[in-house]
Amino acid sequence: MSLQKEIIARFGVKPSIDPAEEVRRRVDFLKEHVRKANADGLIIAISGGIDSAVTTGLCKRATDELTAETGREYKTVGVFQPYGVQEDIEDSYSVARHFGLKYTVETNIEDAVNEIALEVEYALKSIGVNRHLSIPGKGNIKARTRMVMQYALAFELNLLVVGTDHASEALTGFFTKWGDGAVDITPLSSLNKRQIRQIAAYLGVPRPILEKAPTAGLWVGQTDEGELGISYEDNSDYLEGREVAPEVREKLEQLYRKTEHKRAPIPGI
Repeated sequence: MSLQKEIIARFGVKPSIDPAEEVRRRVDFLKEHVRKANADGLIIAISGGIDSAVTTGLCKRATDELTAETGREYKTVGVFQPYGVQEDIEDSYSVARHFGLKYTVETNIEDAVNEIALEVEYALKSIGVNRHLSIPGKGNIKARTRMVMQYALAFELNLLVVGTDHASEALTGFFTKWGDGAVDITPLSSLNKRQIRQIAAYLGVPRPILEKAPTAGLWVGQTDEGELGISYEDNSDYLEGREVAPEVREKLEQLYRKTEHKRAPIPGI
């Protein structure tokens, strides 16, 4: 079996999807896990990008159906998490409005991130490393600080933390260990970026979000495709079992091998 086929089988990506069928399957998946956990709903960080928009739509359908079926309220809580001023934060709010979220909160991470970065620089200085934190290093702190805040809210409200991890990210390891520091449930994990776009169109995600360049929002001007040097079209083609240019295949498989530690369980002895 080729490495491409092994990867496709590992992530469970289909060569094509029926958006309506996938929405139904993933909403049922979310409902099942809310029930199993005896949770009161779901919490999702809404970045203003397409992945979190689709995930928000799935979560809201799941909790609305649970509420209707049981007669008691299940919540989908949307969290907006800017670092200081986020120029496109209106996109996050537009997603919440589009899907009719009743509960939203904003947790600005700037002060917390800057304090953590400062403490790390003091620690580096104590061992003779006199420099500021790297841009990617601070980006990593941003991602993990966002997760700390989501879990703090989830604990107080008895919610499951929903991740937006998907197969196109998993292929390249374009996330910190286990997503942005682990989540409770990942309803997009067997979809590639193209398929997420298809579901977004089916759910009626606002057009400005459909047309945005994908970004993790970790520093000004950062885009996924620019940082990786691979388009999501090529990434999705690979995951659907299609032929891609030899140099694209080589780069994708090199990234996959290099980032295995991010996908693997924490090793023990």
